[in-house]
Amino acid sequence: MLVLSRRAGESVVIGHDVVVTVLEVRGDVVRVGIAAPRSVQVHREEVYRELREENRTAAAATSDAAVAAIAARLAAKTPAAADAPAVEAGGAPPA
Repeated sequence: MLVLSRRAGESVVIGHDVVVTVLEVRGDVVRVGIAAPRSVQVHREEVYRELREENRTAAAATSDAAVAAIAARLAAKTPAAADAPAVEAGGAPPA
């Protein structure tokens, strides 16, 4: 972990397009501003952890439900050839 000292108004550049600026320091509270492209997600750590856990839970539930639905459809499915009308050599169904 890189540890830096910054004063209010000073910045740190991360990569080519993310800038973190110390806006204000009051006691043990530091306000920072983050300038980043819209393609870069920026979250407080506690929010990020909560989002990640919710996504994992949703993905697991969706996966289980999707597998169960596919298994049920496969179990109930009859071969397509049995339902289709017979076709003669000319491409038309028999009369």
